[in-house]
Amino acid sequence: MLKIGITGGIGSGKTTVCRVFEILGIPVFNADVIAKSIMVTDAFLISSIKREFGEEAYLPNNELNRSYLANKVFNNQEELKKLNSLVHPVTIKAFIDWSLQQKSAYVIKEAAILFESGSYRDCDFVIVVTSPEEIRIKRVKNREGVSEENVRSRMSKQMPEKEKTELADFIIINDDKTAIIPQVLKLNEYFNSISRTTPSISE
Repeated sequence: MLKIGITGGIGSGKTTVCRVFEILGIPVFNADVIAKSIMVTDAFLISSIKREFGEEAYLPNNELNRSYLANKVFNNQEELKKLNSLVHPVTIKAFIDWSLQQKSAYVIKEAAILFESGSYRDCDFVIVVTSPEEIRIKRVKNREGVSEENVRSRMSKQMPEKEKTELADFIIINDDKTAIIPQVLKLNEYFNSISRTTPSISE
């Protein structure tokens, strides 16, 4: 079974692309959603986060104190790296365990920081979803009701899109002009065809 990673900058539309793959019957592992879930369900991870960031990192009943953690890591790269070093290995293992349960020709891992976390190494191919910066900003502003300054600040903390595309095996353009579905159908046909003859890197 092939493992395909999908990533892109904030507002690029990677989740929209993943929904098209899901309609085609391809299982999608949303690493960002799963990571948030694991942070409140995995006892060892909860203990590790409390040890590194203090008991205040969690509210009663082990509910994550998101505002507290955000204040700790948002403008502190060292603290962010520390948090990621705890969360990423557990999320990577969850993806591997999940993929072993799937029966499709290939599976998809959607992750905002696929390259930054190093988890792209667990994928046979990586797709990067690209979109012009102004469109990305507009999407996030409309979706979250935040200011342009807020969006640009978040963008500045992500790997530049140019670097992502240079590392990509495939690129999907989501510029509100180029149709997404034909691009996904073409990749789906390709992945289905090679999955029958190409072993996954984890096999």
